Amino acid sequence: MSKEKPSLPKGTRDFSPEVVGKRNYIFNTIKKTFEKFGFQPLETPAMENLSVLTGKYGEEGDQLMFKILNNGLHEKKEPEKEKLQENWNKILQQPFSTPAITERALRYDLTVPFARFVVMNRNEISFPFKRYQIQPVWRADRPQKGRYREFYQCDADVVGTKSLLCEAEIVLMLDEVLSNLGLTDFTIKINHRGILAGFYSKLGAIGKESDLLVAIDKLDKIGEEGVTKELQEKGYSNERITQLFKLLRVSGSFEEKLIQLEKIFNDPIGELDNTFKLDFQEIPHDEFWTNVAESNTDWKHKKAFIDLNKVNSYLSKLNFKNFNRLEFDPTLARGLSYYTGCIFEVKVNNVKMGSISGGGRYDNLTGMFGLPNVSGVGISFGVDRIYDVMEELKLFPESAQTSTQVLITNFDNQSEVYALPILQQLRAANIATELYPDQVKLAKQMTYADQKKIPYVLLIGSEEIASGLLKLKNMRTGEQESLGVEEILKKLAI
Repeated sequence: MSKEKPSLPKGTRDFSPEVVGKRNYIFNTIKKTFEKFGFQPLETPAMENLSVLTGKYGEEGDQLMFKILNNGLHEKKEPEKEKLQENWNKILQQPFSTPAITERALRYDLTVPFARFVVMNRNEISFPFKRYQIQPVWRADRPQKGRYREFYQCDADVVGTKSLLCEAEIVLMLDEVLSNLGLTDFTIKINHRGILAGFYSKLGAIGKESDLLVAIDKLDKIGEEGVTKELQEKGYSNERITQLFKLLRVSGSFEEKLIQLEKIFNDPIGELDNTFKLDFQEIPHDEFWTNVAESNTDWKHKKAFIDLNKVNSYLSKLNFKNFNRLEFDPTLARGLSYYTGCIFEVKVNNVKMGSISGGGRYDNLTGMFGLPNVSGVGISFGVDRIYDVMEELKLFPESAQTSTQVLITNFDNQSEVYALPILQQLRAANIATELYPDQVKLAKQMTYADQKKIPYVLLIGSEEIASGLLKLKNMRTGEQESLGVEEILKKLAI
């Protein structure tokens, strides 16, 4: 009988101890910042009911869900077993998707399950509710560099407030997390769905928003030529496509781009003219936005400009130091259909990689589950992409790969017995320590320490036992010191 060669499903990976150590370094850095900004931890199940997930991510997102087959005869009780067996017989011949076959799916992201949690627990949580979540998600995507079928997301969301202070704090968190990870050359892109709504109106594309949004979202991947071809196939005229690129090519600082866009929006283009005038001195009150602006296309455009300027103002008042990393990018679309306000994306400039973080404002997500008028905004870090970027740039500190700080050597029975209480003393002082379990040659034990990147080796032989002075070897420098146990504890204390 031949043995089957072991393999992994495409788009999934094993993680060695060294890799897990580096990933935990990323997780811990992100978690520390989230908690610093007042976010609390949350976990939800790996699988959700299909009805919870479908219709929340757009047509493309629905196609990329990993659906879970029902569990045969164990799934239903009598008298439905016979009918279910018939369905199973059919699926063996030709797979298809019906409620009798699949009712659940692996979660596609963490935001929709979070919205479901908020609705189900609305009487137990306090609003505004700030949560972070670090868990894996699954997408039936084509595997490639930086894109996997199973990967972790690190999300932070706040629901129950429309305050744009939340958007400003998202920019602060993005900048702090990535700076703390050692990244310096990155861009935090921001746009607003209202700006995109302005594009739809200006181009006479009302009713075909999805086609335009999907095409714009691919601009950095397929270029202007590819977007042009895709829009032509969707029925857009060359005049409209030309006007679109005029809107997308604005340049300059954050404020300069907003001014240019406002001017372009106010310039007529013949039969496609859908202009509006924006006066920042006459900003409507909150009640107006709630009752009118959200249902009026022209006012959505105006609100977008006001929102973006307000986020910019908040950042100035919060003494944000890295405005050079913040870019207003009108080409940013974010493919997920539930976004309604400001949207974010982060790109590392000195590595060829897709976005490593993204998110935005959503006003209607909880409403899909029966809890309307609960606005939320959040971001998600793509840990796997961040890992690949940091690996390429060699940004991981040595400590991220180290679990054990001290290895105690084991020469013979006498040294082993002598070492046992010292082992416990070091651990009691929160110094990660292990005693080599076998009495083998010193060279093998030193190789073990070197391969595990253990920074210190404590050598205990007959001479050391007699004197009470143990040899502590620094594996990085090769230096050795003869020290008593208390001195070792003081030297290695953390």
